[in-house]
Amino acid sequence: MSSNDIIDRDRGPRLELATGLTKNDDVLVIGLMAPDGDDDTDPTLLVTDDLLDDETAEALTAALRAVKATGSQGQVFSVPAPAGLPVRLVVGVGLGKADDAEDAENLRQAAGNAIRALDGAGPVVSTLSAADLGAAAEGFYLGAYRFDDFRSEKSRPESVPPSQISLLVPQKSKQAKTDLAHAVVVADAVALARDFVNTPPSHLFPGEFAERAKHVASAAGLTVEILDEQALADGGYGGIVGVGQGSSRPPRLVRLTYAPSGAEKKVALVGKGITFDTGGISIKPAAGMEQMTSDMGGAAAVIATVVAAAKLGLDVAVTATVPMAENMPSGTAQRPGDVLTQYGGTTVEVLNTDAEGRLILADAIVRACEDQPDYLIDTATLTGAQMVALGTRTPGVLGTDEFRDRVASISQAAGENGWAMPMPSELRADLNSRVADLANVTNHRWGGMLSAAMFLREFVADDIGWAHVDVAGPAFNSSSPYGYTGKGGTGVPVRTLIAVLEDVADKG
Repeated sequence: MSSNDIIDRDRGPRLELATGLTKNDDVLVIGLMAPDGDDDTDPTLLVTDDLLDDETAEALTAALRAVKATGSQGQVFSVPAPAGLPVRLVVGVGLGKADDAEDAENLRQAAGNAIRALDGAGPVVSTLSAADLGAAAEGFYLGAYRFDDFRSEKSRPESVPPSQISLLVPQKSKQAKTDLAHAVVVADAVALARDFVNTPPSHLFPGEFAERAKHVASAAGLTVEILDEQALADGGYGGIVGVGQGSSRPPRLVRLTYAPSGAEKKVALVGKGITFDTGGISIKPAAGMEQMTSDMGGAAAVIATVVAAAKLGLDVAVTATVPMAENMPSGTAQRPGDVLTQYGGTTVEVLNTDAEGRLILADAIVRACEDQPDYLIDTATLTGAQMVALGTRTPGVLGTDEFRDRVASISQAAGENGWAMPMPSELRADLNSRVADLANVTNHRWGGMLSAAMFLREFVADDIGWAHVDVAGPAFNSSSPYGYTGKGGTGVPVRTLIAVLEDVADKG
């Protein structure tokens, strides 16, 4: 399989609108709302008008009662379909109380839980769209995502997720079609970012990553610029060159531009693209190092986002500046104590070569600011301190106060739950270097996520609204699947970035 075959593949099921059941449908997925009071023990069925007659509804409720389905969040129960339904199986998925059923992220999780339980099933039809069509579509699409490209036939799963899902709506209105099309673009962007993260570093190194980015961007009509190692050296990109000089696979800088005619606002996106991170000379422990295949999760997210912006036709100009390098120990690798000159002239003493992400981001941020954007968002799997502070599912959002809070609020509404964090002024002095303008780390372990953002702030132009999104934990799920998220790359924070672009296009 070629690299283009991998990135051009179908990443999710075919999603369609439907107004009723057909004889071709195999499984009906319905939402179950938990009873509000103690007197009623049966869940309420989330169904569209006229889907079930009274006799069928009673039979289905009895079947669900028999398997102790209560409608609690996360429950998934399968029962044989009553005689009044032209399907083989009914799957009830818990939504919690009635108010919970109106929450978009809850609907996404429920759809993901349902579809992950249906490997091997035929066409699926669902009523979850009655609560939120877009959220249900995203949850089903992403819950069905699989990455088996590197498995041989002997280890490929015998059953696969359903390839067709019909979402029930009162009528196939123009608005319903628009909502579904939007959800598919967003979900596929998340899945594309997952594909990038899940591709092993043997097959996704800087040069190859750049070519794959070019492939998807060109297909979306974007302008593409790629700087190779010589162009980076000639251009003074000391951070990218320094981090990448220990690897036999040289670094790249990729620029992808979406410039719709008449767009009044311009947004710069920057994503960390370390295709594998050993820590360099400051080498990481061996245990868990294989997960550093995800250290380009920020780059994956911004590439997928700018492609989605073009597909959605957003009225905002977007340029993604993506530094790519492999951080390896070797005789040519940079050493702790080296001083490098970042793009733009700032000198940095490298105290720890495992704090490499901020070095390549700094170059890219300065270059992105030269375009004079109104806003700049960088995202990176930057610090283990993010997970210490916020856990593995909550991105940290830092930056200029107003834009930071705007991005965090949008992230929470999008279901990715970014959380605004401060940059205390007293931490800045700890980034002073004995011999250079800056050191790349502080001399202590306190506030590591915050001081990393303070380092990046030194390279952001003063008049630009800026947000830094640290997704060290959220970009990669190393534990069990949940909701619409499997093991491996999650695609976070693609939905946040797309939602911010839409907000800027709408409100400036």
